Amino acid sequence: MEEWTIETWKEKAETHELTAFYLYTPFCGTCMVAFKMMEVVEALLPEIPMGKANLNFLEEFAFEQQIESVPCLLITKNGKVHEKVYAFKSVQNLYEKLTL
Repeated sequence: MEEWTIETWKEKAETHELTAFYLYTPFCGTCMVAFKMMEVVEALLPEIPMGKANLNFLEEFAFEQQIESVPCLLITKNGKVHEKVYAFKSVQNLYEKLTL
């Protein structure tokens, strides 16, 4: 999963029907587990643009998007934030959120 800037995320959200933007912090253990799940989902759904960003460097963005905690997955549909996922329950759960 490639590292995205906010500008990249906005461009992808505007030009694709669906995107997934994974927000994390490097010393968060739960984020590491969630990232492994996201790698599997990305391999299963290569047609969906997926990126990641270290939230430590995006304080203003976190405030604007009202990010409550990490890990957080922002799912956009048709250019708008459709869902914020904080509970990375399973690969199947994440897969379903991105395909249903």
